[in-house]
Formats: sequence, structure tokens, C-alpha cells
Amino acid sequence: MPGKMVCNAGPLVALSLINRLDLLRDLFAVVAVPEAVHREILVGGSENAGLSNYNKVQWIKVLPISTRIDPLLVTSLDEGEAAVIALARELKADFTLIDERKARKIARTVYGLNVIGSAGILVEAKKRGLIENVGSALQDMRDNGYWMGVSIVEAALKMAGEL
Repeated sequence: MPGKMVCNAGPLVALSLINRLDLLRDLFAVVAVPEAVHREILVGGSENAGLSNYNKVQWIKVLPISTRIDPLLVTSLDEGEAAVIALARELKADFTLIDERKARKIARTVYGLNVIGSAGILVEAKKRGLIENVGSALQDMRDNGYWMGVSIVEAALKMAGEL
């Protein structure tokens, strides 16, 4: 999965909760977030689940969007999700990391982006020998308050050969 990846706040928080932001660095040559997502994470304050781990990493690139965001995105999604899709298009990113269902669907079907979620990152990490067990990582995310639907968990476990 080498290449450029643009990430939304949710997956950054999810991976931070299990202290595995490093997986993004290990899987992708470039990890970028739009300024809107960066602000969204920082606004969460000291109680924000992912803030301390996010603030420790120096390899995530916080980038501005130089083109106008498509009005469809602005009216359909929150600011961070719209910015992720816009930046992914602008950078011609290889992957767009989003967990929220509506944003994933728009990114994939309307804009033709290659979308992956937190669970998919864990599956790929296991394939590359970076983690041993997808199920325990997903359970840790959920135990720490990150919501993930049962169908997503089951699909990830199946892809990882754990179900």
C-alpha cells in the first residue's frame, strides 16, 4: 500500500486509542491531513482521546487545500470529511482513510477515490506482519470508546482470517 494517503479525524483517533498511529507511517510513504481535520483534533482539547498521541508524531503532514471545495461536499458532509475528500482529489492520493459511512460512499462512488477504513488498516497491518491480531486491536478500539459496527468488525475479521 505504498503511496499517499489522506486521513480523516476518526481513524486518527481510533489508532491513537490503541497507540498504533505508527501503522500509518509503516504502511504509507506520505500521510496527510487537511488543516480542517488538524483543527478538529486540536479543538477536542486535552480530553480528546487521540490528541496526545497525535501531537507526538512529526511525520503527518498538515496541508492546506488550494482549490475550492465542491459545494456537494460542503452541503453533504462535515467540514473535516469534505476537506479530506477535496485534499485527496487535489493530491491524487492513492488512499483516502475515512470511517464514516456516508463520507466513504460519496468519496468512492461520486469521486472515484480508493477508500479504506480503520479496520482495513488493521487487516493490511496484519498481512504485513505489523500486528498479530486484528480482532484484539478492534476490540481495544471499541473498549476505548470508538464506535465500529458489528458488520465492519466481522468483515475485517473474515479478511484477516480470524473468523
